[in-house]
Amino acid sequence: MRVFVVSVSLCALLALPVPRAMADIFTFVDSGGVAHYTNVQPPSGGWHRLYHSDAADSGYAGRASFTPTFGRRIDPERLRRYDSHISEAAQLYQLPSAFIRAIVMVESNFYPDAVSQDGAVGLMQLMPETAASMGVMDPFDPRQNVLGGTRFLRVLANKFNGNLVLTVAAYNAGESAVTKYRGVPPYSETRNYVRSVLHHYYAFRSIEHTTGKH
Repeated sequence: MRVFVVSVSLCALLALPVPRAMADIFTFVDSGGVAHYTNVQPPSGGWHRLYHSDAADSGYAGRASFTPTFGRRIDPERLRRYDSHISEAAQLYQLPSAFIRAIVMVESNFYPDAVSQDGAVGLMQLMPETAASMGVMDPFDPRQNVLGGTRFLRVLANKFNGNLVLTVAAYNAGESAVTKYRGVPPYSETRNYVRSVLHHYYAFRSIEHTTGKH
């Protein structure tokens, strides 16, 4: 499996709104089969744009289509039900609401009662030990879960120097795995997870850009 070498920065995610120039993500696979990522326009050839800010703003969110983790029918009302919690968490931990919403979408499809086979719970699928360390008393409580999950994202972002892809990868595979491989771990689940979160982030960012809601 290919190990990803990532240089995408989360600095664009730490201020609202996200600057359009920082929204493009480029990818390049070298002769050794290693995939590289960057959010800076590469000067050399061979790079391909994986995500484009203009495309995202027009409603296109990447080349691939992703299915929500839990596969249940998308209910527009349910997707907005936790807006107040997401907005609160975004302001408290200085992360874009679209980014938090993308994590929730991929993790639980906005079902607060979701429980994984591994025991992860709630909207942001917190493991018991993670929930406890983030001060979450009741992981089934939507507000506590969103605040705890976003706090954990903030911890990971700080740990990996604001690197977007590493933050998302660590949320899925664990901090130690990302540190061990010095990049996205060579797990198909984690690679697909990172792509899916980016896909939904752009989609939700596009909605916010259109409606003016953050």
